[in-house]
Amino acid sequence: QVQLVESGGGLVQPGGSLRLSCSASARTFMIWPMAWYRQAPGKQRELVTSIGSGSASPNYAASVKERFTISRDNGKNTVYLQMNSLKPEDTAVYYCNMKITTSTYWGQGTQVTVSS
Repeated sequence: QVQLVESGGGLVQPGGSLRLSCSASARTFMIWPMAWYRQAPGKQRELVTSIGSGSASPNYAASVKERFTISRDNGKNTVYLQMNSLKPEDTAVYYCNMKITTSTYWGQGTQVTVSS
């Protein structure tokens, strides 16, 4: 069983930055793609960004491109989401996601609130 633990959420003013972290318990972390999703109140969960295990470029939703950056540290079994130029519409619960063959794992989520 894989456990994903997110951290780093909080309240930030518009234009500010936050960095989310997700630590995974999977021993083979380095070979699996990772992703960040978010879910705003009353809306469906949406894919924000994903990163593969190799050298391919990450994918980003159009709404966060040029503002958010995903990265991973395989030595620490951790994936990060650097969020810059935050907007009120980025307010949501952010979830870490990991797919291992046919199994999908989710973290507990971390709240990000962008408000003045």
